Amino acid sequence: MSRLPGWLLRHRITVEPLLGSGAYGDEYGPETVVRCFVDEQTRNVRTADGADTVSSSTAYCPLDTMAPPGSRVTLPSGRQTTVVNALRRDGGGLPTPDHLEVQLE
Repeated sequence: MSRLPGWLLRHRITVEPLLGSGAYGDEYGPETVVRCFVDEQTRNVRTADGADTVSSSTAYCPLDTMAPPGSRVTLPSGRQTTVVNALRRDGGGLPTPDHLEVQLE
């Protein structure tokens, strides 16, 4: 498995993974600081349930990052946003930079 090179992980985001919904609304796991590369570019993306939406940023994170759709994320700028989708980019043993592409609202 080839990982994203450490020199590329220039940013830090805080992720609170969505655990589910409870009697008082959504429930989140503990905050985790994740080293990543953040690309603040607006683009059209597809949600996990197939709907089209707009993503304002994408974070390229280590493959073991826990950021399911609906998780809360704080960007380096301090802006808080939500995960639209998290896509595994795993080369299956090929020499590619395996990572998790986290699309953000």
